[in-house]
Amino acid sequence: MRHEPVPLTRQLGMYRRRGHTVLEFRGEIDIVAATEIGPHLDRVTGRTGARVMIDLRPVEFFDCSGLRLLYRARARVLERGGQLHLVCTHPLTLRVFRVTGLARLLPPLPSLDAALDRSEAASGSL
Repeated sequence: MRHEPVPLTRQLGMYRRRGHTVLEFRGEIDIVAATEIGPHLDRVTGRTGARVMIDLRPVEFFDCSGLRLLYRARARVLERGGQLHLVCTHPLTLRVFRVTGLARLLPPLPSLDAALDRSEAASGSL
């Protein structure tokens, strides 16, 4: 079952699914979008033990500003003992992740269910 994301900005929606906060990025993720998304992302990733999914499937364009958001989110979640998973299927964005090394640090998964299953397996709740 898919929930309609609560819009936080034009490029960011949020909802809860199976105990996780799902942040759905959409449209063009550039420097302007990153400036708007950053405070919301910091609020979610600043919680101790946060379980966060970032869903990039609705993204049409993703530049280095988006990469900075993901690196920062990953660092903040790991510092606080949480989990962060990434969902992405866009071939050009996946290529950027491979070239920059982000794919090794935050392996993109093809679906939200795959990310949720991985999270539950890692936490021992399967």
